[in-house]
Amino acid sequence: MAFTLVGQIHAQRQDDMRQTVEYLASQELGGRYPGTAGDTLASEYIVGKLRSLKLKPIVKGKKKIGYFHDFTYGKNEKRTTHNILAVLPGKDKRLRNEFIVVGSHYDHLGIGGQGSGSRRPDTLGVHPGADDNASGDAVVLELAKHFKKTGSKRSIIFAFFGAEEQGLVGSKFFLDWMKKEDARRINLPADKKGIVAMVNLDMVGRMRNHSMSVSGTGTSSGFKAMAESIAEQQGLHVSCIPDGYGPSDQASFVAADIPVLFLTTGGHMEYHTPADTPSTLNYDGMQKTLEYTQELVTQLAVQPETPDYINVPSTQTMKHAKFKVTLGLMPDVMGASSTPGLRADIVVAGKPAHNAGIRSGDIILEIDGKPVKDINEYMERLAELKAGTTIPVKVLRDEEIMTFQVHLTPPVR
Repeated sequence: MAFTLVGQIHAQRQDDMRQTVEYLASQELGGRYPGTAGDTLASEYIVGKLRSLKLKPIVKGKKKIGYFHDFTYGKNEKRTTHNILAVLPGKDKRLRNEFIVVGSHYDHLGIGGQGSGSRRPDTLGVHPGADDNASGDAVVLELAKHFKKTGSKRSIIFAFFGAEEQGLVGSKFFLDWMKKEDARRINLPADKKGIVAMVNLDMVGRMRNHSMSVSGTGTSSGFKAMAESIAEQQGLHVSCIPDGYGPSDQASFVAADIPVLFLTTGGHMEYHTPADTPSTLNYDGMQKTLEYTQELVTQLAVQPETPDYINVPSTQTMKHAKFKVTLGLMPDVMGASSTPGLRADIVVAGKPAHNAGIRSGDIILEIDGKPVKDINEYMERLAELKAGTTIPVKVLRDEEIMTFQVHLTPPVR
């Protein structure tokens, strides 16, 4: 009986997440570009869910439903959009003034085109953004539902950020706004120092081999042990990355000296294309991500000591600054492959690796005669190379070892 009940609960949660993804990533919403009608519809959908849970809005008072944090950005073309914020006050008198932000971004690329970030810039069409990032929004809404029911010792801010694809705009505005807003008017900490941790979910809909990446595990003393312990208990494999920098909203928080954890199930061929549709997602995997994040936030909320902050330099950012070349591929940052080497999740058509014959799914074993066993060695190899040269890249494809001659070009700045 208990097993049947648990199964029913899991099925219901998956159905709820699927419904959220199918709406946010529908053709009707047009790709959720900031400031468009689709962006407005997406935000109203999320606010409706938060209101139904009776979570507190950010602005106090009965006359104004203050879930929206509006902001305007852009130099040449001004656009107005918003973050969506709701607060669950903590139950513990000592800890309730410490806030955990659980967030995701809800915007996407609209119909694509040149300069949009689309991987098919010459093709205009709705970019649904099912994985990026309707998947994260669906999980965060389920987390809000869970913690509203169970409560939390620390307070939790459920945040859905706007304009992430335009350069983490919404999360930056949120942290700046925290410094200025009159604390008497809002249900948030008086300034960003009240935020003790941030958990971000971005592209969590394509879990493979029970694996995910967790970045920021070095930004607080106990984060790595916590992340690995929960994964072991739940039968998941997590690849821990110490620094919290990376192309999503947690980077705004770690830049403000706030410890972070960033969860993602990684890239795929449909990333930033019109093919990122709801039917491509792994909803069983999203359920696993939900359960993992739920336990992660629970432990953050109950631990007696405030999480300390450790400044971890961004090895990716530092090494990227040294890169004089690009291969034109997206590596597997999760280390999900059991084979030695680094899997190329996405090989971009028309770029050096693709032109040489390397394909998505190939496992890179060597670059220019030097071994590559993980993402760090991959970046080290790239930092050593020069544009205009041709170098051998050895890969494993299926069970065959192949070597390709790759002519290197400079990265597009």
